[in-house]
Amino acid sequence: MSVQEGDVAPAFSLPASFGRTVSSAALKGKPYILYFYPKADTSGCTKEACAFQEALPQLGTLGLEVIGVSPDPIKPIEKFAAKYNLTFPLASDETKEAAGKAMRRSHFRDFLISHSKSVRAAFSQTRLQGADRAILTVAAFVRMRLLHATKPRAHT
Repeated sequence: MSVQEGDVAPAFSLPASFGRTVSSAALKGKPYILYFYPKADTSGCTKEACAFQEALPQLGTLGLEVIGVSPDPIKPIEKFAAKYNLTFPLASDETKEAAGKAMRRSHFRDFLISHSKSVRAAFSQTRLQGADRAILTVAAFVRMRLLHATKPRAHT
């Protein structure tokens, strides 16, 4: 069974580019985008990674972090990150521990995880490429923030 909107995001801890480790525990209380891609340095994966890199300043102002996950070993991931100056973590999931929990038939899958660890949006449309998928993910986050900000608050 794959992860769906409304589910609690599965726990993960993965080695990432340039000596980093990314984990759900370290992200506790922070919203983030967790996106899965099939292979580093291919056209669709490059477009999406570069779109997220370009959007990092705006995402940062929203308090949103980005993590890319691939089944590639860490060396090709680091080469890919260096080639395109990707500063956000790109994680290696060679055993498909995290991907196995998240993926369906699609090799591409983006998740927007809220500060409370729930999946707020999930995209798996393989017809979308690169920047289009990144934009959908960010739009879902902005929508989530706006809906949260406009909810009536209970008066005590």
